[in-house]
Amino acid sequence: MKRLALLTPDPADDSLADRWKPSLARYLALFAALRVEAVPIPWTEPLSGFDAATPLLAWGYHRQAPRWQAVLHNTSINMINPSSVLLWNTTKTYLEGLGEAGVSVVPTQAFSAPTPADVAAAFDRFGVDTVVVKPQVSAGSHLTQRVRRGEAFAPPTCPVLVQPFLEAVSGEGELSLFFFGGRFSHAARKVATGGDFRIQPQFGGAFSRFDPDDEAMDLARATLAAAPDGIVYARVDMIRLASGALALMELEAIEPDLYLDLAPDGGAAFADAVLEAL
Repeated sequence: MKRLALLTPDPADDSLADRWKPSLARYLALFAALRVEAVPIPWTEPLSGFDAATPLLAWGYHRQAPRWQAVLHNTSINMINPSSVLLWNTTKTYLEGLGEAGVSVVPTQAFSAPTPADVAAAFDRFGVDTVVVKPQVSAGSHLTQRVRRGEAFAPPTCPVLVQPFLEAVSGEGELSLFFFGGRFSHAARKVATGGDFRIQPQFGGAFSRFDPDDEAMDLARATLAAAPDGIVYARVDMIRLASGALALMELEAIEPDLYLDLAPDGGAAFADAVLEAL
């Protein structure tokens, strides 16, 4: 029987409570049905005796980025997704590379040490009155801020990305397409509600299943084609620009919520793809 380490949060990080445990239960059941022994273990612990490991529940890694990157550089365990993909996906400047490869990406400017003047210049650069400032290493909208032209703003001390705020986030919403083993599985629409600009459940985001059109499928496939090889699972997040065209917001290949409750097969294709990688 194959043994798979399911990397879970650092026990010392008490900000997550037990919110990850329902997902763990689903993954354990899916792998048990395929006779794969899946074992939860904190990502901060040494790994041995496993055929592979997956970081799908390594929530909070972004708060210890240097430690996380050291784990990926030094592990001898086969990672699913591969360590090279995880390292590439950790820093959101990967968006610049995808854009250079021809993928339609939300306009993005990176700063290693942003100043208020840098953010002020972004309004004119993007032709908008509101921008979003987010850390280059982040998850779950951690430290992400919406900034309006002329308002007081203290930028984070970490490297950030600045992007135009897109009104579609509370209209059509953010569109997420899920691929397992390179094959499309399902899609979810995530809409910000209550005046918030963040779509995560803890901020009131509303979620529903939807059927992507050709434009969305083409963008998702172009994104994966331009990404590093070896991706077993991915969530491709996109949003509609003011021009009306879809653009990539993020490619999540570390610990994305896969919304398997919206998958027609309940997640069987995901588990099969991991088994194939094993």
